[in-house]
Amino acid sequence: MLSILNVNSLVHWEEREILRREEFIRYFSEEVRAFLRSINPAWDTRRVEAPALVPRHLISDAYENADVWVQEKLTGTETELVLRPETTPSTYAYMAHLLNTHSGAKLPLCVWQAGRSYRREQEQTTAHMRLKEFWQIEFQAAFSADSDMDYHAACLEPVRKMIASVINLPTRIVESDRLPSYSQVTMDVEVDNGFKWMEICSISRRTDFPRKFVSRAKGGATREHDVLVLEIAIGLDRCLHNWSIAADRA
Repeated sequence: MLSILNVNSLVHWEEREILRREEFIRYFSEEVRAFLRSINPAWDTRRVEAPALVPRHLISDAYENADVWVQEKLTGTETELVLRPETTPSTYAYMAHLLNTHSGAKLPLCVWQAGRSYRREQEQTTAHMRLKEFWQIEFQAAFSADSDMDYHAACLEPVRKMIASVINLPTRIVESDRLPSYSQVTMDVEVDNGFKWMEICSISRRTDFPRKFVSRAKGGATREHDVLVLEIAIGLDRCLHNWSIAADRA
């Protein structure tokens, strides 16, 4: 990781780190898929790539314009776009598309993305890893709210072990210091890198999926279900940063 642009929180990644990131993406996606299916073989897991530019109205109201990179509108009819601060809105849009069409998709459904997100982060040293442009892998695992399975509680330790196995530093699960309005519960996986306990992963049970799920009984009767979403959001740049620290100590 190199800071050569003389702009705080903008970095270059070299080929060795890029290859390691790709390994993280493959490993994390395989492990999350295996975990979900070990609990319920019915899980349908799919990957998608969506634009980094998204309509402003899709972004949570928790993000003010001071928090995100907003496109200047040149005409009154132009759609206001922002560089996404997270992948969730575009993942939700794809999930709703799958459930609304004849794709064969149904709950439980997990869709994930790996890619760049963008935020107007506070000016801090790079050691804090609050980058303005950063890589995430985010899993949005949607299931019926009347499920008896607490997927959130069940995934905490497996996700911690998954991250610890590739970073090789002490890890812990802690309650998040912030509870977003869309979340019933949020827990973080942190890594002790000698400088600080750094948040690597956030795991939430979200309530903001934009539609209900309609199931159909054998007799043709339909029923609407509220939808909950298990979100596993991992900072890939922070994984690389801490992996590099561990590798230098070895």
